Amino acid sequence: MLPIKSKFKIAKRLGPNIFEQTQSQKFALSDTRFKKSKRRGRGASDYGRQLLEKQRVRFTYGIPETQLSNYAKVAYEAADPSTTLHVLLETRADSVLYRAGFAPTRRAARQIVSHGHVLVNGKRTNVPSFALKKGDVLTVREGSKKSPLFAGLAESEGRVVPQWLAVDRGTLTIELKGEPVYTPAETTLDYATVFEFYSR
Repeated sequence: MLPIKSKFKIAKRLGPNIFEQTQSQKFALSDTRFKKSKRRGRGASDYGRQLLEKQRVRFTYGIPETQLSNYAKVAYEAADPSTTLHVLLETRADSVLYRAGFAPTRRAARQIVSHGHVLVNGKRTNVPSFALKKGDVLTVREGSKKSPLFAGLAESEGRVVPQWLAVDRGTLTIELKGEPVYTPAETTLDYATVFEFYSR
């Protein structure tokens, strides 16, 4: 687990939206500096630019280098690599749980899944990277619904849920109605630059 202090340091380098803890007014100035540094960095090496974006993706989703590399290899073979990579990252069990508002952070979502609190199509899973697809249903295990992890979740509004998810807070159920769409409204990550890094 990364200490909060380390997260602040990483956010200053990669941008304040990397971690939920750095998405605050305190880091508004850092966001401005980050954007200015990107503009000033036009003369920087291609490798540096590509590495920076790759690290932004890694820390946003909290995944190891090997896992991101494997996702990129699969996505690169698709007709639309950027959209495919976005779908692979967003339809992980932990990402879906987070995006539905059932966990405050992606790290918390990973812990919830790894501790066996969720079912996918009625079957228990403890694999945060479990790949969901359209039509799949993720639910909180009956024995876990009274856990403090989900206390008050049914009454809370939580974050804005993307249109490709159908969320029932009463039954703590999430259904994938479709697939994520790679648009600026969905993410600010530049996957094309990530592919540039891995194609070196």
